[in-house]
Amino acid sequence: MHGAPVATSDADRTAQDPPQPPAPVAPSRDRGLRRLLDGRRDPHILAAVLFVAYAVVSIGRYLRLGTRSWDLGIFEQAVRAYAHLQVPVVDLKGPGANVLGDHFSPITALLAPFYRLFPSPVTLLVAQAALLALSAVPVTRAAARLLGRRRGLALGVAYGLSWGVQRAVDFDFHEICFAVPLIAFSLEALLRQRWRAALYWALPLVLVKEDLGLTLAALALVVALRARKSSRRTALAALGAAAFGVLATVVTMTLVIPAFNTTDAYDYWSKVSDSSGPFDGFDTKLRTVGWLLIPTTGLLALRSPLLLIILPTLGWRFFSSDPHHWDTEWHYSAILMPVVVLALADALVGARRSSRPWLRSYALHLPSAVASAALALTTTLPLGALTESAAYSVPARVSAIEGLLGRIPDGATVESNIGPISRLTSRCRVFWISNTRGVTPDFIALDNTSGRYEDVPGYVRQLHPRAEYVVVGSAQGYVVLERV
Repeated sequence: MHGAPVATSDADRTAQDPPQPPAPVAPSRDRGLRRLLDGRRDPHILAAVLFVAYAVVSIGRYLRLGTRSWDLGIFEQAVRAYAHLQVPVVDLKGPGANVLGDHFSPITALLAPFYRLFPSPVTLLVAQAALLALSAVPVTRAAARLLGRRRGLALGVAYGLSWGVQRAVDFDFHEICFAVPLIAFSLEALLRQRWRAALYWALPLVLVKEDLGLTLAALALVVALRARKSSRRTALAALGAAAFGVLATVVTMTLVIPAFNTTDAYDYWSKVSDSSGPFDGFDTKLRTVGWLLIPTTGLLALRSPLLLIILPTLGWRFFSSDPHHWDTEWHYSAILMPVVVLALADALVGARRSSRPWLRSYALHLPSAVASAALALTTTLPLGALTESAAYSVPARVSAIEGLLGRIPDGATVESNIGPISRLTSRCRVFWISNTRGVTPDFIALDNTSGRYEDVPGYVRQLHPRAEYVVVGSAQGYVVLERV
């Protein structure tokens, strides 16, 4: 019938209608998707995850009163002084002691603006977590550029979970957190043959700690070695940077630090002069070298000249008479981690082109192997605590102890051992126990949970025989006494 509608199926309509173009994708969204897919954001995503993990571990330790040493208090006193535009006096090292007369670390003044806004030791812990996590960006980026996305990311994970970095996270705060990203960015530039950038990133190491001038020298020598064929001028500039690094170390140790020290000397010479040499504690030192080279690099890093950069740090540590410098338990190995991991990445490039099939196969699988080793070892390292519920709770005893320490008024002078220090340095003038050098403090705060001081009032009378102190309170093994 004329004009009657004709029923058609969906399939018929689809066949008859012209095809429709796909909906346009916003250019910005498309670019972001491509960047995500090609791996450019991998280093930053990894760094963000590591930052959260590092911060949870270190802040959690602080909240649970798990501070391991007096260093957090020392650095807070220095940064607090910088934040108020004052001389960096650290009374924990002795009344009126200038921190620049102990170690030369003026770079910590960069934390002053943040501390002025957030005056707490937590500010230092967050900054350290951020700096250590930041170092994963150049390490992962350099490894991915040399080896491809997956293997580069595997080495980035291995680096972020490396035992040296984890030990630094677990050790409250230390100035070496500035050195780790500087070295990582410098090595990334070196591997890209950006010689000047490599030197520029390394030059500030002389402001981090006095011995790191030698690390600058070693890094500059590697630059000179690699640049000698392509640019003689750059090689000469690198040799000049190496000479500057050595000179900076000598001048800092012999002139600058003694000028700020009340004894007109560099106190740590004694650790070398009292040492019996590199064979003292040889078994411990050998284990440390094994930890550096086996689980982290599978020994393949020995094929890269970048590994020479670890020698200055291992040298002073192994010549020291202090056993803490020899082993893997403290923060001293953190600055070695970007070196050994990127030395591995550098060595893998040549090993993958080797004429020996076993070496090519070994190089092909080693990145995933070291990442797996780092993950396995993490179960016994500080980040392993993230899988435990205790990492996300604060014991009730902490509130009782903080209430006790809160009875000490702001601005008071306090003599203390490790436990109470980090709860007091942001608001009191704090001295190390038995090192007040004639200053009679208003309060004495002691962590006696171990029962070390059997008679606390008697011990205090020995410290200050001309003053009288009374116990004003105790909680969970902590004791506070006030001068009357």
